Order: sequence, then structure tokens, then C-alpha cells
Amino acid sequence: MFNSSIKIQNVFLLITSYIFYAFWDWRFLSLIFLSSIIDFLVARRLKNSIGIQRKMLFGISVFCNLGVLFVFKYFDFFLETFVDAFLLFGKPISYTSLQLVLPVGISFYTFQTLSYTIDVYRKRIEPTDDVISFFAFVSFFPQLVAGPIERASNLLPQFKRRRIFNIEKSVDGLQLILGGLFKKMVIADNCALIVNNLFENYTEYSGSTLFCGAIFFGFQIYGDFSGYSDIAIGTARLLGFDLMKNFNFPYLSKNLIEFWRRWHISLSSWFRDYVYIPLGGNRVSNIRLIDNILIVFVVSGLWHGANLTFLAWGLIHGIFLILTIFLLKHSRIKAFLQTQKSIFLDLLGIGITFFIVTIAWVFFRAETITEAFQYLQRIFSTSLFSLPQGNKWFLLFLIGYMLIEWLQKRREHLLDIRHIFSKSIRYSIYYAVVFLVLYFGGNLQTFIYFQF
Repeated sequence: MFNSSIKIQNVFLLITSYIFYAFWDWRFLSLIFLSSIIDFLVARRLKNSIGIQRKMLFGISVFCNLGVLFVFKYFDFFLETFVDAFLLFGKPISYTSLQLVLPVGISFYTFQTLSYTIDVYRKRIEPTDDVISFFAFVSFFPQLVAGPIERASNLLPQFKRRRIFNIEKSVDGLQLILGGLFKKMVIADNCALIVNNLFENYTEYSGSTLFCGAIFFGFQIYGDFSGYSDIAIGTARLLGFDLMKNFNFPYLSKNLIEFWRRWHISLSSWFRDYVYIPLGGNRVSNIRLIDNILIVFVVSGLWHGANLTFLAWGLIHGIFLILTIFLLKHSRIKAFLQTQKSIFLDLLGIGITFFIVTIAWVFFRAETITEAFQYLQRIFSTSLFSLPQGNKWFLLFLIGYMLIEWLQKRREHLLDIRHIFSKSIRYSIYYAVVFLVLYFGGNLQTFIYFQF
């Protein structure tokens, strides 16, 4: 009885997930199906394989998953880079780019299914024999197109349990969804209108205005991506699933190490477990440690897109993270931070971290490396010390929002207020948030991470 009920639930979820993805482009369902069937069959064969056969099976999974990702996402980029390199030596090469449409969410579900095969290969989890639950795990619609990137060890067992409606989880899920809508429609979409104008016309604005533009983009991408994650986690919770937390108030981080433990947690932990630690992690010499960190952040930059701007963004974070690690290792600095605890030092660390992250966002947002450097050149000019033009009220609104995050930093999420206020106050806050979403949420913008 229970087994048949679970199977019906999973079949329903699989069908709805495929329909959900097909609304974007039904043809690319074949890629999700291909990735799912390859990793399902490979993992089952890995269970009883040894030696060279085991390595070959694992290689098939890696080659197929990363091969499809490379063709659709990186082939044209590397081809054009190769051609440009020959041009430096005066040898032009004629070529035809593929110009393929990038399937939405391909980087997310590819990493999700690949992590399953890696964990089976490492014998950390047992391969599943339930093809329906595995296909539903890969295509689970709340987090299919923009994460969180789930691990099979966390999510797959949940497809093997019967889900029953739970009022506590459902209330928490609705709070997450409402908070996510606020972040996306009130913060991110309104920031986008300002950011698009400033980045498209940056030669016309002062350094102070452009610096505010970089700050607005930082809040745009945070509200956009963490908002989606909250909606995805909340929706999954309504369906009886617990997805991993993807953002943990990252702009309250006191250093870059902490930032990367709070920002896009599912991806940063993926790179930690499947790239950084296999390279040796921090149990190596200082030179190797530097190499490992730079490799991780170069790969992270490339994961975000086939553009030199993303590589620059990754390198900036990698370099400053290395500096942070070695500074915090210094005996005197370490002893000082351990003995001198104060809100001032916390705020100073938050301010420095936010500044570095904001400057790096310029490369993430710019269309080209040249544009990024020109934007920064205009920021760090004498006009940086002038009053910024326009949109001061929205900057004050964002400061107010950060104060709310500061107050909620020990809670699970933004609207986790059930055990703080009385019922009447809670519902007043909910209705106020709904009003803000409806009033300010008319400037619909595409989710940024749909392009990755």
C-alpha cells in the first residue's frame, strides 16, 4: 500500500517536473533524460565493478555529463579563443561557431546528477534501483533550473519515503516563498532598472553614482538568486521535501572565507567536496594551497559562463581569499582577533568584505573586460567623492533591509518570525510584505541565474 503510494507520488512529480521544463523548450528534455539514464545505469554497474572497468564506467559518466555541458556552454568560447590566439601570430583561421541555445538550468542538473555518480564511485552512497525516484530526483522542478544543487545523499532518500502534509512545514514553506518573492520582486527587480541604466550609460555618470550602481547590482543578484532559492526551498517544503539552505545572510560576512560559506552554499560546497579536497585541500604546502584555491575559483568563474569577465570575477575572489587566509593565519592578527571582540571590528570586517565583493561584481555584470575596467576607472576618479545622482531613497531602503537581516541573522530565514511575535503582529508583517510585493513588483525581470 505504502510502496504503491510512494511510486504514484514520484510518478506524478516526475511528470509535472518534465511538463514544467517543457514549457521553456520541450526539445531539451532529451538532455535531462540522457543525463539521468546514463548516470542511473552507470551507478548500478559501478556497484559490482572493479579495477579498470570501474574507472571506465566512471569516465563514461564524467565524459557524457561534462561533454554535453561543454558543447552547449563552452564550445564557441574556446573556439573563438583559439582563433584569436592564432590571430596574434598573423594567421587568421576561418571557422563556424555552433551558436547553440543554452538549455536553462543545464549547469545545475548536470552537477547534481554528476555528484551522484561520484559519490557512488567513492562508495559513499549505494546506487538506487528505483528508476522513477532517480529521474524525479534529477528533474525535481522546484530546484531544477537554478538550484540549490542537491546531493543524492540528502534528496534521493526523500523520494523513497511517503510524503504527508505537515502544517508546520507548510507554514514555513509559505514564509520562505513570501520572503523569496519580496527579495526578487521588490529588491532585485527594482535594482535591475537602476543597474541596467548605469551599466549601459556609465560614461555619463559620476564615480559615486557608479559605485552605488555596483552596490545595487550586488543587491540585485543577491535578491534575485537567494529569492529564487527561498521560493524553491519553500515550494519543496510544501511538497514534503527538505532542500539544503543555499544562502545564509552572506552580506553580513566578516571576511571572504565566511562569505563563501554563506553565498550559494550548494555550489561552493560542491566545489569544496569534488574539486578542492581531491586536489589536497588545505593539507598541502602554501604554494599548493594557493594553486588549489585559484583552480577552484577559475573553475567556479567558468561554471558561471563562457566569458573572460567571469574568469576575472573568479580570480579576484580567489586572490583576496588567499590573502584573507594568510592574514588570519598570522599569529599576531589571529591573537588580536581572538582577544578583541567588538561590534566595531565586526562592522569593519563586514564593510571590507562587502567592498571587495562589490568591486568583483562589476566584472560579473559587465559585458566585457574592457567595459569592467572602464567602469572601475570612472568609479575611482575624483567624482567618487561627489554626491551620487538619484535613487538615494532606494539606497536607504536597502540599508533598512540589511538592518532587518542583521536582526534575523540567527534565524533560519528572513520571515522566520513565528516564535518572536504574537499572531496579530506576525500577520500584520505578512500583509505588509504582500503589499510591498504587489506595489513594487511590477517590473518583472528574468532570473539572472537562468542563464547558467
